Amino acid sequence: MALGLFRVCLVVVTAIINHPLLFPRENATVPENEEEIIRKMQAHQEKLQLEQLRLEEEVARLAAEKEALEPVAEEGQQQNESRVAWDLWSTICMILFLVIEVWRQDHQDGPSPECLGGDEDELPGLEGAPLRGLTLPNKATLNHFYERCIRGATADAARTREFVEGFVDDLLEALRSLCNRDTDMEVEDFIGVDSMYENWQVDKPLLCNLFVPFMPPEPFHFHPELWCSSSSVPLDRQGYGQIKVVRADEDTRGCICGKTKLGEDMLCLLHGKNNLVRPGSKVKDPLCARDSPYLDTMQVMKWFQTALTRAWRRIAHKYEFDLAFGQLDTPGSLKIKFRSGKFMPFNLIPVIQCDDSDLYFISYLPREPSVGTPESSTDWLLSFAVYERHFLRVTSKALPEGACHLSCLQIASFLLSKQSRLTGPSGLGNYHLKTVLLHLLLSRRATDWKAGQLDVRLRELLCFLEKSLLEKKLHHFFIGNRKVPEAMGLPEAVRRAEPLNLFRPFVLQRSLYRKTVDSFYEMLKNAPALINEYSVHIPSDHASLPQKAVVL
Repeated sequence: MALGLFRVCLVVVTAIINHPLLFPRENATVPENEEEIIRKMQAHQEKLQLEQLRLEEEVARLAAEKEALEPVAEEGQQQNESRVAWDLWSTICMILFLVIEVWRQDHQDGPSPECLGGDEDELPGLEGAPLRGLTLPNKATLNHFYERCIRGATADAARTREFVEGFVDDLLEALRSLCNRDTDMEVEDFIGVDSMYENWQVDKPLLCNLFVPFMPPEPFHFHPELWCSSSSVPLDRQGYGQIKVVRADEDTRGCICGKTKLGEDMLCLLHGKNNLVRPGSKVKDPLCARDSPYLDTMQVMKWFQTALTRAWRRIAHKYEFDLAFGQLDTPGSLKIKFRSGKFMPFNLIPVIQCDDSDLYFISYLPREPSVGTPESSTDWLLSFAVYERHFLRVTSKALPEGACHLSCLQIASFLLSKQSRLTGPSGLGNYHLKTVLLHLLLSRRATDWKAGQLDVRLRELLCFLEKSLLEKKLHHFFIGNRKVPEAMGLPEAVRRAEPLNLFRPFVLQRSLYRKTVDSFYEMLKNAPALINEYSVHIPSDHASLPQKAVVL
């Protein structure tokens, strides 16, 4: 009977909690007549007293019935036990219902639809232990593999960079000499980015990526438009932007002559009377899309390839090798071909600086599955490569000597590269691996990255990546990340933006998601055998290289 009463009380409590009058809405008004409120409260109190008397009488009656049924209680003991068990289960269910109801009221806003996978997205075995219980090689094996394979493979990185940089300097200088300063784009000095300049390049052949900023001729200038924080920008367009080409005499935002009427005898020193923009006038802007003031990536590609071709013809007689374009859909993908048959690839990437920051717009997408394909030729991808290089450099200074953070990234990149050659490319790329490392560097203490922690940190990196894959959520390290130190100098629009999910394509493309997850677990499964194999049998092109790493 006690359990029955308890159940009745739970039902009453649940009804009270869900009653709409108990918790009025925020915009509900309070009656102004206090006497009316007091009268209603007194009437309510009288009803409660009457209800209390009725319940006491009911309890007394139930107690009398219980005493009358005591002589026959032993005969129905088995039935009572089953009834008690049923009452207990009913009570537990009622408590669970009450807890769920309270939780529902406290958490009206559920998780983002991007983080929820439908029934068709569920993959068998994904809910198991981290890394599916797979065991990575031990610390000694990892250290042996890194020293004999990865270090030797990248020992000549400094010489490669020095050779490419010297040649690119000469090539850009020839390009500048051929350009007309009044009509052609002005090319600035290059900037080295990505793995070769962050000291974690693994794949052969070594590849240098160089940003080449350029500016328009006078009287034009670029006006970048970021797509980070605007609510009107679709989710798949975040991380992009457009670049408007503006004439100096059109940009009157900071001049008083565009806001007030000048007298007949007054003239603006910045904008002459005859230079003001006339309504409906059309100006032919350089490298813009047709009937648009925005810079066109296809036009930039044609201009840059033509300029590089002319520059190479001017200096080709000085060198004993040939220069060719590596990929026609990439404007600055070049390849040096030596007479011996060897070649050396490198990328010259035309970029535009965003105001005075280290944020750049790049004219084409790198061959990484980190972002989608632009919808328009006027869409420019935002690149944080210079910020990433700066963050790694600053963080490395605070880490212990011989820190293992870059070693973790190199080993993970090595495994991903080998797996891509076995099963083909998937939705994972080196940029995702680097993003995971940057998040871990920001959250971990400096002492956690000692050389002896290589196996622990590598497993943590792979577990972080696995968790991100299962949740289909990996946030961009800089966009919307307010934990990034302010000393990095990020634009305020980037810091205040909503976080950008690099794994959002997996939400929309189920087949790509399945292939990526399968490839990831296949990579983990092959990792021990692959590392052991490469530790014992080193490729011939690595055998003659020194064991020590080059200090960069």
